[in-house]
Amino acid sequence: MPKTFRGGVHLDYQKELTNTKPLVEVEASDVVIIPLKMHIGQEAKPLVKRGDHVLVGQKIGDTDAYVGVPVHSSVSGDVQKIGSALLPNGLRGPAIFIKNDGLYELDPNIKPNKSYVELTDREIVDIVREAGIVGLGGATFPTHVKLCVPEGKDVEYLLVNAAECEPYLTCDHRTMLERTDDLFYGIKAAAKACGADHIKICVEDNKEDAIELMQKYCDDICEVVVLETKYPQGGERQLIKAVLNREVPSGTLPYEVGVVVINVGTAVAISDAIRSGMPLIKRAVTVTGSIVKNPGNFIVPIGTTMDKLLEVVGGTTENPGRIIYGGPMMGETIHELDEPIVKGTSGIVVLSRKESPILGEPDPCIRCARCVDHCPVYLMPNFLERLVSENKLDKAKANGLLDCIECGTCSYVCPSKRHLVQWFRVGKMELAALKKRDENKAKETEKVASAGGGM
Repeated sequence: MPKTFRGGVHLDYQKELTNTKPLVEVEASDVVIIPLKMHIGQEAKPLVKRGDHVLVGQKIGDTDAYVGVPVHSSVSGDVQKIGSALLPNGLRGPAIFIKNDGLYELDPNIKPNKSYVELTDREIVDIVREAGIVGLGGATFPTHVKLCVPEGKDVEYLLVNAAECEPYLTCDHRTMLERTDDLFYGIKAAAKACGADHIKICVEDNKEDAIELMQKYCDDICEVVVLETKYPQGGERQLIKAVLNREVPSGTLPYEVGVVVINVGTAVAISDAIRSGMPLIKRAVTVTGSIVKNPGNFIVPIGTTMDKLLEVVGGTTENPGRIIYGGPMMGETIHELDEPIVKGTSGIVVLSRKESPILGEPDPCIRCARCVDHCPVYLMPNFLERLVSENKLDKAKANGLLDCIECGTCSYVCPSKRHLVQWFRVGKMELAALKKRDENKAKETEKVASAGGGM
């Protein structure tokens, strides 16, 4: 019996558009845009300046922060500028613009490491960090932080998130089929780094060919767990609940219940970093949709712009109604075609005007509680929406606002078409701004006190 969790929804998955399409390497755009923050945590600071010549795999940005990773060039060429770029989240952020010379000259510092078997757990963590690896399922949490388990904490299980529960996306599915050896190498390296004794590869039951292949590669410490095809089955906490029946306490990380979770693409990136020394400069991306002429799965250099990918798939059969970074449930609408592919970009979904009608004003909440019944985090979305809209942020936080994973399930099932997730994002941003303001105020107070003490 496939394993699952309480709540969630069954969707029209549309994976048949690309699930048999092999991964194809794509050339980078003429100018690549490398954002200095493509991950949760502190943004990197540039290590290059305008006019510098950079090479493939060269580190071009870094940070001293523990929760932060470096960024690397995906092409060789000259730095055009360091400026502001529109990012997939709709905000602008600092980025390095590189003119691609088309030569793809490799940084001589890119060299293979010893086998993971010969490396210590600390050496594996350091390699992962220097390679700029983050969670490639979309969350973009720095992977070295996950693997570096705090002293006194023990990890029993490494869960490999191969659910790929978002509609349309199939790049993880193809990665399992085409890069199986690299996948298992990365999994074993990650398990050694975090000290996990058991590995569970978690695959939804709509990927029968992947399940069969994964089972052939498994050994005494590794097994395949078949999941029910349901959204958001790939949510980290939902996955842990479904597979191990363990609940991660609010505000904590999975190692508190003896678990580390990594994505399929992340495991392959770990393999690349160890085996070849190549940092994370490419990722698998599904480009799909009913109006895309040649939908498929591609290996795309980070920083490649959206218009380049539309060119690769031959464009669309009609003018799109909406283009989305990621899947249609949690993805972000693309605002400009020169936005870059970043580390968290798992897909580009192009919807027709019919598939993406313009939403009008929502109807009043009818208190049907469908959002409560389907919420995979056991929240009360209708209540939280009211609290945020009334600016009762402390009360919203106390009732679990920060636990919301923004999966969109509540908005999907709401008969009144309430803009629930949008309100939750607004509330989280307001809370983050208030926290930042309080921190700055505390620093200023400390500075004044320190100055006064020296007089």
